[in-house]
Amino acid sequence: MIMGYIELANYKVISFDKIPSTQTYALDLIADGRGADHIAILADAQSAGRGRYKRNWVSHHGNLYVSFIYLCEERDARLSYSVGVAIAETLIGFGITPTIKWPNDILIDEKKVSGTLIEYSGRFVVVGIGINIKTNPTVNATYKTTKLDNYATVTRDELLNKLMRNLDKWRNTDFRDVRNRWTELAVGLNRTVKYRGELVELMGINEKGALILRNGTNYLLVYGDEITMGDITS
Repeated sequence: MIMGYIELANYKVISFDKIPSTQTYALDLIADGRGADHIAILADAQSAGRGRYKRNWVSHHGNLYVSFIYLCEERDARLSYSVGVAIAETLIGFGITPTIKWPNDILIDEKKVSGTLIEYSGRFVVVGIGINIKTNPTVNATYKTTKLDNYATVTRDELLNKLMRNLDKWRNTDFRDVRNRWTELAVGLNRTVKYRGELVELMGINEKGALILRNGTNYLLVYGDEITMGDITS
């Protein structure tokens, strides 16, 4: 059931108490011909939230679950980094010190606090973002999570407002500046990671948003939908 419509920070926000998935609702809007630039689908909770690679995203009350619809005529690998920087800068605005794990997972003290799912549909892209504010899921011993409440006093509405403004700022920032800021915030650069079962060195990203990996004397350029990263190793 829709709780309401509001205009906030140049967005039309459609809010719910609980729905299966803000991402699925946004994609359905587009499929029905009702999609438009700067629509945000907001939910207090989700019963079928999902992340990258169709992973389940635990979605209890008290956190931020939102999917943004933007006009986007073609896929752009650089968008993922702009979104990651926007989320990190939003948290920095609350006095929190985050880092980014490729491509746009947000960590605090090496624990995941935010995840992003980007999906394209027709002339639009849907950017789904989940940020733990009041609760964080316990997944397993190796997958550590945290919540903003451990570090600052943050309300969901204030977080959403700042996030919207940062998304608009960084999506429209020259990618050279985005890349520089992402590199400053990223963890794992110049360290060994796993790529398709092999140990390679994570070098950075190029001007088109490709991840640069080095395997001995060979350099690989890969994109987000082609890579599965293992845990970063020392």
